Amino acid sequence: MSANDRPSGKQPTATYDSAFLKACRREPVPHTPVWFMRQAGRSLPEYRKVREGIPMLESCMRPELVTEITLQPVRRHNVDAAIYFSDIVVPLKAIGIDLDIKPGVGPVVESPIRTRADLDRLRDLTPEDVSYVTEAIGLLTRELGPTPLIGFAGAPFTLASYLVEGGPSRTYENAKAIMYGDPELWADLLDRLADITAAFLKVQIEAGASAVQLFDSWVGALAPADYRRSVMPASAKVFRAVAEYGVPRIHFGVGTGELLTLMGEAGADVVGVDWRVPLDEAARRVGPGKALQGNLDPTVLFSSTEAVETRTREVLDAAAGLEGHIFNLGHGVMPATDPDALTRLVEHVHTHTAR
Repeated sequence: MSANDRPSGKQPTATYDSAFLKACRREPVPHTPVWFMRQAGRSLPEYRKVREGIPMLESCMRPELVTEITLQPVRRHNVDAAIYFSDIVVPLKAIGIDLDIKPGVGPVVESPIRTRADLDRLRDLTPEDVSYVTEAIGLLTRELGPTPLIGFAGAPFTLASYLVEGGPSRTYENAKAIMYGDPELWADLLDRLADITAAFLKVQIEAGASAVQLFDSWVGALAPADYRRSVMPASAKVFRAVAEYGVPRIHFGVGTGELLTLMGEAGADVVGVDWRVPLDEAARRVGPGKALQGNLDPTVLFSSTEAVETRTREVLDAAAGLEGHIFNLGHGVMPATDPDALTRLVEHVHTHTAR
């Protein structure tokens, strides 16, 4: 089933005719829909207030808190979709991997996974492991009404990079050493992570998420041939695993200009584009039959309102010929961003693109 189909045997949901889902399906929209990666989080003072004294991973496991944080940007900015508040390492924590998210550093894994014996630590994820996700999404969909909720997960390559490196990396030397030096181990690692990721996305969809995004944040570190050979099979497996639900599937990575054609082939309905490639050129690389998402440089929001509007119109002009376009930043909202700049940006896109 494709994202263009209504779920068989079901009446359209409250979100089906939203601008966001219409754009994902490449249908005519009343205005270009807008949402922001990391919209639920660090740039909002109300987020910092409710998170005060609560560690990141713990905050992801409190359904009422997750609900409040997810709703905050919808209330404040009038965005066209909510993004579920969580972290890409939550499913790894849920299956017993000893990791923590350290402020100012990011996810840190106590014992990195680097041998075949280590694969045994990556057991299957069950819905019971993440029951708080099911509960939170139930609360959220009741509150959101016609506003779609986007579920998400980290892609196998990015999760593998954290697991093998033991934390964030700029060179991925340990991960690439396995990828190049022991391709069978690497393939088995990514295949197991694909199963865990697919299970995590299924939990979110079955609980009520209207779309899902696969974040392959660090895959831009790879050459196209390495992506095709060593990463694409696992990402494609994730997309195939959730295809039957008929919800739009979004694929996003950073620094992926050279990979856009392959990312489109991996199976998503929507391809996210960072700010380095104009959307009209991105459409040429991705090919027909896909909507695009993006792609204002997040740092533009630190400029004047006039400059933001000028650069926004450039993005919208580049997207004018697309089959479907969802306006977003080329990466996540930066922590020091003025929330009012985001609110003005949403209003400007809605006004400028009103049909």
